[in-house]
Amino acid sequence: MEILTLVALFAAGFYILKSREQRMRIALLANHLGRYQIERLMESLTSGYMRCLGEDDAERRQQIWHLLDATEEKLSAQFDSFAAEFSRMPEPVTRVSKLPVAIPLFTQFFPGSTFDVRQALLIHARGVAGVMRNEAGRTPKSKAFTMSAELFLMQHTCHWYCRSKTVASARMIGQHQTQYLQALGAVSPETRSAYCALIGRPQ
Repeated sequence: MEILTLVALFAAGFYILKSREQRMRIALLANHLGRYQIERLMESLTSGYMRCLGEDDAERRQQIWHLLDATEEKLSAQFDSFAAEFSRMPEPVTRVSKLPVAIPLFTQFFPGSTFDVRQALLIHARGVAGVMRNEAGRTPKSKAFTMSAELFLMQHTCHWYCRSKTVASARMIGQHQTQYLQALGAVSPETRSAYCALIGRPQ
């Protein structure tokens, strides 16, 4: 009976610490994101891509691509500002566990098994900007596909920071019907190389 009581107390303490840590991270990220329109622009962009790809009239399709170029530019500029602003946060609150599940205080005791979300956000900012400028000369359809992957992976990083890698991957499937490895494989080579090096994943 005493063992069951100890297990119950441990489980309760684990849950309380994990919830407190996650609430802090969610509030911190939301406070910074709240100054921008990044989420709204992402929704506008992804829905615009789908509308454009379903448009049969070539002239109308070209008009939509032109409008989406302006949205991409605005989103990239805002995310650049957000990533630069968040990079000024102190390191103790920006470490992210590489484990698939959240364990409270893990980042403090095992910093070698973590990565810095500030660096990840800067990688995503560069990736979005590179695709927006179309440095690789992609076709509009290919550019939209790569930009969507860049945005999905960036969103995954934010959810990973706030919750865990497992939760982030599940949300990506639920929101975008996209697997984590699918998104990682579809981003630009520059983003994939820098991102994998940061999280310690072989390419």
